[in-house]
Amino acid sequence: MKIIDIFNEKEITLSFEVFPPKTDAGYEAVEKASAEIAALKPDFMSVTYGAGGGTSKNTVNIAANLQDKYGVNVLAHLTCVSSTREHVKSMIASYKERGIENIMALRGDIPKEGRICDDYHHATELIYDIKSMDENFCIGGACYPEGHVECERQSVDIGHLKEKVDAGCDFLTTQMFFDNAILYQFLYRIREKGINVTIVPGIMPITNAKQVSRSVALSGSTIPQKMKSMVDRFADDPQKMKEAGIIYACDQIIDLICNGVGHIHVYSMNKPDIAAGIMRNLETIIK
Repeated sequence: MKIIDIFNEKEITLSFEVFPPKTDAGYEAVEKASAEIAALKPDFMSVTYGAGGGTSKNTVNIAANLQDKYGVNVLAHLTCVSSTREHVKSMIASYKERGIENIMALRGDIPKEGRICDDYHHATELIYDIKSMDENFCIGGACYPEGHVECERQSVDIGHLKEKVDAGCDFLTTQMFFDNAILYQFLYRIREKGINVTIVPGIMPITNAKQVSRSVALSGSTIPQKMKSMVDRFADDPQKMKEAGIIYACDQIIDLICNGVGHIHVYSMNKPDIAAGIMRNLETIIK
């Protein structure tokens, strides 16, 4: 089922994310974790794509397995910064062959060694190519409530976002954020610029202290004082820290729903216990 159709049918949705193993040796563990998250019956699950396409085979297999074996709607990622057009074409053919209808089209992170392909420089180009190859795919894209870390001004970043939507992006999922006021301000600004597709907030439960510095480094996310206090209080007790992180994420989600933002994506990674904690706290609300 297409993700955009799910959004049109349901006022509130909850989805989770998993990432494929870097090597085939780790496939069984990821498959097990994915199955446990699928058992929670989320509205869909997204499966990420390794830098440079190194895990592309496993992305296809995990996504297809979730869909075929567990009946879960899937959103398969596809990045382009290190890919040729020929590779992208083959990946789209693989997704189509396996019955996958939804693609999350991303530029992807620049590899540490700096190797990129000249065929693609922006996700907009990838979105355009996917639509050109098969207009029946439902395409998701990324957006950045606090601005892309590589973009000096948010107004410029929003201009690029408009180009992405105009190229054929059906919905947008945000980078992680920890203060809902930031999202509400972002929504006001993009609606003003004519970006009217569904925006899906991406929520990252912070369940250990190391995630805070990592989140800031990767996405430039602002860490509110409330979260800093939580980490200071519980960082030395892993179980309390995990529970506090789940509750913080649930508080964010409840506030979003109360303010009319009902389609939520959780960066649960490959942690069924985190996904289960979120679902346990929200099950009555979302159903």
